[in-house]
Amino acid sequence: GSPIPAQQRRLRDKKHLEDVTAARLPPLHHSPAKLLPIEESIAIQIQQKEAYEELQARLAAQKLAERLNIKMLRFEPEGEASMQYREVRDED
Repeated sequence: GSPIPAQQRRLRDKKHLEDVTAARLPPLHHSPAKLLPIEESIAIQIQQKEAYEELQARLAAQKLAERLNIKMLRFEPEGEASMQYREVRDED
């Protein structure tokens, strides 16, 4: 037949899809993509890379400690004894 304008064809296809299925797209929870200056994009990528590498290092250390049966304890050079000494108590 005769060619249908693009807008009419889109409306017809949309109506057909609505007739065929009750499924709907979920609402958009995030703002649409936006353009960033290249400097800002690079800074974000570097920040994400550093955070990723730090996480990878922590996971690798944890796996190594588990494999070697090493218990990782919190190290406090001054320790609790020093903190008790600093506390002032009334001797009443």
